[in-house]
Parts: sequence; structure tokens; C-alpha cells
Amino acid sequence: RPRYGTPDVLECVDLTTPTPGEGEVVVQVCAASVGAWDTHYLAADPLFMRLITGLRKPRNPLAGIDLAGRVQAIGPSVDGLEVGDEVYGVADGAFAEYACTVENRLARKPANLSFEDAAAVPTAAATALIGLRDHGRLQSGQRVMIIGASGGVGTFATQIAKSFGAEVTAVCATPSVELVRSLGAEHVIDYSQQHVLDLEDHFDLILQLAGQDRPLKLRSLLTPHGTLVLSSGEGGRWIGPAARLVTALAVSPFVSQRLCPFVADPLRPHLDALRELIEAGEITPVIDRTYPLDQAALAVEHIRSGHSKGKTVLTV
Repeated sequence: RPRYGTPDVLECVDLTTPTPGEGEVVVQVCAASVGAWDTHYLAADPLFMRLITGLRKPRNPLAGIDLAGRVQAIGPSVDGLEVGDEVYGVADGAFAEYACTVENRLARKPANLSFEDAAAVPTAAATALIGLRDHGRLQSGQRVMIIGASGGVGTFATQIAKSFGAEVTAVCATPSVELVRSLGAEHVIDYSQQHVLDLEDHFDLILQLAGQDRPLKLRSLLTPHGTLVLSSGEGGRWIGPAARLVTALAVSPFVSQRLCPFVADPLRPHLDALRELIEAGEITPVIDRTYPLDQAALAVEHIRSGHSKGKTVLTV
């Protein structure tokens, strides 16, 4: 991606295989997944992202972050991984045949997943886990609402909440109602037929992954000491969902409920915890579509269309 723009700015180019530095690992990529982050980074949308990613063009021209593959080479001080190990995790430039990342962003691949399925897990599932377990402090028997339950993060969140013993209400569009039911949601709200703010129910925890409802309005759906966890959602061209996240952070100290915005940073402990849930059969990746690496632009366009269910994967 030599410049910001629509998915067609993605180019396939020949690069030298990276050499690992101190604490780094080079992975021979077998599969990578495409997520909402990739679409936002590609277009610098919202625009304030350019303060981080580069004002006029991307500082890092390599695309992709989630991958699964085999360890190709290890640098000095790497402990716990060896050449040939099957791994999954995150790396800048995952849309490639080889990618280099720090050791703590990789973990051993779940034994019961293919590389394609494993590549769908890291950022999306870690976001769900961190949001529900760490920020939401989810407990068995609690009532949980997941807004955006059919997306890449939401499909994992629905399953993880069920694995914790929660009663799940999933919010999604009409075509995804049966999908989220199949993932274990006891109650499903089709947002095209009913607005969540019209509900009379109250929840111990709400995980907002989509939509434009403001934190102060969603508070009305919480129990007196409930928790609202915000990771994303739609927003304006300039700052995206940042205004809602900042509002939640500012208001939280002054109300009985907890309002918790966060951005996930998947590390090995999160990937290890996810592997345990996957190998125990508690969660399974939902794969919407699979594309070859040289069709990465089509895969990103599919995500950008907003019609994907679960994850989209690139095979290498």
C-alpha cells in the first residue's frame, strides 16, 4: 500500500525475506486474516489515524496483522519457540509469504485448527476475551448484551461469553440471526426490526462492537452496577468512534456503572488462553470467505462492504 485509498491501492511486490533481530521471530505465513482494522488503516479512516500511521502516506507500507504459519527463523534471546513450530499471532505485514514479529506476539497454534482457521483468531478473539474477561469482569450467570454479534469480534464474543456461563443477548442484522443463535445466544435482537434502546431488559454487561448509540444512552440498559465495554462502533469521518470512547472514560468516575473503552493488544498470554478455549471446544472461528493472497484487495473490499459474517481469510 504505497498510499492511502481504496483496496485497489494494494500491490503485490517482491521483497527480501526478513531477518529476525533480538527477540524476533520470522514466520512462514500459511494464512492471514482480514479485519476492520485493515480497512481503516488502508483508507486512513477516520482521518485522525494519520497522526499515528503517517500524514501523507503510510509509514509502514506492509498490510495485515493476523497470521498463522511455521517458524522460519528465530533471533537472539527467543525462548519458547523453535524453527518449524506451528504458530499463530500478530505481525505488521501479515499479508505476505514471510513476516517478522516479536516473540511475545506469537503462540503455538491450536492443535485442532487448520492454519486458515487459526489465522482468523488472534486480534478478533483477543479483543473479545480482553473486553469480556478483563474489562467486563464477566461472571457466570450474568446477563450480557453483545452489539455487533455477527462480526469478526462478535462471533468470538458470543462464544466466549457462553463459555463463561453468561446469558447472551446478541444484536445483529437480519441475515445473521440464525448464525448468532447457532453460536449459543439465547436471545437475538434484529436491529432492523427493533432498537436496543427500546428494550425494557437490563444487563450486567454490554459489549459494544458496532452501532452509533452513545454511552450515556446505553447506560439505561445496564443494571445499577453494570458495565459498558466499548471497543469500536461507527463514527464520523474525522475521529470515528473516538468521541464516544472519550465520553465513556470521562463519565465513568461519576456514575455507579463502569464505562470502559479499550483497544486490545494481543500478546502470548491472551493467545495461550484462547488456544485452551479452542482446544476444549468452547469456541470455533466462523469463516465467511477465503481468498488467495494475490486477491487481498477483494478480501478487504468484502470487509469494507459491511456484509461479512465472522472472519475473512487469505491463503498463502
